Amino acid sequence: MNSIYEFLKNLQEQNSLKKCQLLVVNDDLQAQMASDIVSFLGFKPFVLSDFRANFGDDLLSFSTELQEITKVLNEYYSYKKEDKILISPLRTISFPLPKEKCFDSFEISFADTINIEELKSKLYNWGYYFVDIVTSEAEASIRGDIIDICPLGSDSGYRISLFDDEVESIRKFDIEDQKSSKEEIDSFKITPAFLALDEQTLEEINEQIEKVESDAFIKDIHSLGFWYLGELGEYLPQKLNSFISQEALDELDEAYVFEEKRVNKDKFLTLPQIYKAKEYQEIAPANIKEFLTFHEGKKVTIISSTEAKVKAFDLDLTNKEINYVFDSFIINVVGNSEVVISLNKEIKKRRKKRIKLVIDELQNGDFVVHEKHGIGQYQGIEPVVVMGAKRDFVVITYAGNDKLLLPVENIDSIDRYVADGNSYAVVDKLGRGSFAKLKEKVKEKLFAIANDIIKIAAARELVNGIKINTDKKILNDFVLTSGFEYTKDQTRSIREIYEDLSSGRVMDRLLSGDVGFGKTEVAMNAILATVLDGYQAIFVCPTTLLASQHFLSMRKRFESFGVKMAKLDGKTSAKEKTSIKNALLNGELQLVVGTHSLLGIKTKNLALVIIDEEHKFGVKQKEKLKELREDVHIFSMSATPIPRTLNLALSKLKGMSSLLTPPKERLGVRTYVKEYSDKLIKEIVLREKRRGGQLFYVHNNIASIEAKKADILELLPNIKVEIIHSKIKPEEAEKIIERFDNKEFDILLATSIVESGLHLPNANSIIIDGADRFGIADLHQLRGRVGRSDKEGFCYYVVEDKKKITNDAIKRLVALESNSYLGSGTALAHQDLEIRGGGNIIGEAQSGHIKQIGYGLYLKMLEDALATLSGELKEQSKTVDIKLAISAYISSDYIYEDRVRLELYRRLSKCQNRDEVYIIEEEMEDRFGKPDTPTKQFLELIIIKILALSKGIKTISSYEMNITFTKADDTKETIKSPSKDDDDIISTTLQYLRK
Repeated sequence: MNSIYEFLKNLQEQNSLKKCQLLVVNDDLQAQMASDIVSFLGFKPFVLSDFRANFGDDLLSFSTELQEITKVLNEYYSYKKEDKILISPLRTISFPLPKEKCFDSFEISFADTINIEELKSKLYNWGYYFVDIVTSEAEASIRGDIIDICPLGSDSGYRISLFDDEVESIRKFDIEDQKSSKEEIDSFKITPAFLALDEQTLEEINEQIEKVESDAFIKDIHSLGFWYLGELGEYLPQKLNSFISQEALDELDEAYVFEEKRVNKDKFLTLPQIYKAKEYQEIAPANIKEFLTFHEGKKVTIISSTEAKVKAFDLDLTNKEINYVFDSFIINVVGNSEVVISLNKEIKKRRKKRIKLVIDELQNGDFVVHEKHGIGQYQGIEPVVVMGAKRDFVVITYAGNDKLLLPVENIDSIDRYVADGNSYAVVDKLGRGSFAKLKEKVKEKLFAIANDIIKIAAARELVNGIKINTDKKILNDFVLTSGFEYTKDQTRSIREIYEDLSSGRVMDRLLSGDVGFGKTEVAMNAILATVLDGYQAIFVCPTTLLASQHFLSMRKRFESFGVKMAKLDGKTSAKEKTSIKNALLNGELQLVVGTHSLLGIKTKNLALVIIDEEHKFGVKQKEKLKELREDVHIFSMSATPIPRTLNLALSKLKGMSSLLTPPKERLGVRTYVKEYSDKLIKEIVLREKRRGGQLFYVHNNIASIEAKKADILELLPNIKVEIIHSKIKPEEAEKIIERFDNKEFDILLATSIVESGLHLPNANSIIIDGADRFGIADLHQLRGRVGRSDKEGFCYYVVEDKKKITNDAIKRLVALESNSYLGSGTALAHQDLEIRGGGNIIGEAQSGHIKQIGYGLYLKMLEDALATLSGELKEQSKTVDIKLAISAYISSDYIYEDRVRLELYRRLSKCQNRDEVYIIEEEMEDRFGKPDTPTKQFLELIIIKILALSKGIKTISSYEMNITFTKADDTKETIKSPSKDDDDIISTTLQYLRK
């Protein structure tokens, strides 16, 4: 940084900064530093992303970087002043980049006339993706007279409402919840999402792409266009006055492999270099006030994002000898005549917002659970004409091809069937009553579990807890020695634990968060507070591998804090075991990390028990740990999120904390979809081996897994492969994982058993065989096995033959590849994981019941049991059977996409009062325009359902002009409508129900 600062400072002083039009640095981090310096010196920086693709790569997995490059180049060329500098990482600038003529923009304004087909064509040519629902930049959706567009670089979308072909209104909308603002705007600008190409140029590029031999799953402008710019591309270091940093030259020498079609390395070596700094040095002063006293007489600049920060550092804002700059720059240098110090911390990269609207991804053939009829297969929504009126029904098939037609207004009585990864649903028989009996059995078990949970919580409530003093300066010092900045979630969770520990009550808290999100770091704060107060702590893990991982990381962290600790597991010798147990009993040891071996251990003054991966322990084992001492604090950790509703039910009984934010050093996982070939597998394995890593290979079929191993070894004879699956004994599996962790072999060939609970930071590539046969949640979870360290992870979804897989599977995989899954995949996967997380709380012993009725229904019943036993009266769910001869459905003319209609049906069926329906109606009008007649009538049908339930009505039916209401006690009342027209039937029914 000091070299770049001195170099640019000298250019500025010579009034010749425009000599440097392009600054070549080595990576994103240095680019950000250079950008701060350029801005600080009064010039305009434009920073390109670090684009680390190899020529010919499928670019869908680099879509974020490509969009960023497009956006920055567009801004760079649009900015007409001379005070601009383009800053680029080495790898990005080594490719020919699009010329200025590839960039353009156009505006859409109020009262413009729009030709839909022309607009569609232009957006496609400019690199926009067409989707059902716009959830991120560079996406567009055209639904009749409503057009949604989110231009590249925009935080919000723009919703255009047309009257015929004229723009009637333009409003911004929130891409998280799809709601538009009330204020109308006059116009907005659209810039290219890839390049502003005309029809002919696009065709020429597409023709080139068609001829190319590539393993890209779909060969089009989005996946390969960048490689075939031809005359549209130029090598910028030849065009602009360029300088290169020393660090970028080091990268050239050490790690840079130039492939064919990439610019020759010598061309970089001929660029003018940024010399080593002679005058300026980088600084990191611990005490700024004291540091400044050593540099009196120099020009001092303090950079801070706020005045409050200046005050927090005890600096005087009125001191005229200090030049205060209020901005977000981070520059810390000292020279012969000046000092520049920044009070700011590094700003995290903006993460993609998680979409709040979960789009229902029920595929035909998916298993669902009906709360009365059990497990069946969803076969879509079908319109059925009953008594001359058209209605939509959900079709579910059961054993023996029996069909259930479920009215869409009652779709809330079914849930997606989710069990553990290896379970395959068994469909039930319709009308046998066997499912009701099964539910009754499960209910009994659940009441017993809920009763235990409540009894334990109540008993612990009566005991006084050990008070731990958590207000010590040394605890803050511990946080500072972590070497990274805690996430907000970590800081909040530590605060919640400290409140529990110091309250005088017995703590029982569960912390949920993905592996690598920093749960152990949170636990270590609790351990240190306990130990410093003179008490002991034990940390229990389900496997020796996890115990070893935790022991090593804790020993390192606690080294300078004098914590006396040991490890106790199945591998500990008998002699060591005795020694550790004695040391615990006489108080010589403050912390022991171990496995089940710690159950029933005797201690001197134990105050804290931490249970890692707590769902791997049975209820009895957990109780044994609580029996170690009646006032012991219990802190459990789990790697799966807990559903919000269960969280609420349980939070009355135990403390709940969660980590939802990944640490900032975690890199994303680069995802590819590929068709299987021996060459591809060889390339993936050797690429990972070249960077010293290991791989997971997921082959989800135990019967053919040995044959798959033979195939891999034939292909790569020098590679070591081991197999793991559910039929291998746990002790043996543990040994295999441990050997993998010790880097004794290269590939762990496994079934989907590896999808959770493993933290193997050296395994950073995963191949998923037959990816089209996995559900979205499993694919998402498997992808999470890699990219757990500071190394970039690679995930390959491999299919056998792309011609044989369904369009839906292609769409799902390709969208996962570009990391958006049309905005809904991650949310849906998270929903599945939440449900599983809820199942995990109960322990694995219950998996049999879960398999029979699915997690969703199981958790609903557990919540009910907890609520009932806690004295909260939950109303029994009632249904009303509506057989009105009216056409009421969300029409496909109004909303074309089935999955969006399905989700609206689900949301409307769950409404419990009229206001909720009106809010959804307003949202529908906002997103899709005014509802047509059948849609409007369906919304009124939902109001009828809500009113009927509140009046205790069981069925409503109509014949000709007669409308009959049957009450809960089977009494009937019939009224007459003025005619048999739909609107008369509806208004007469509503009048009766509103009485």
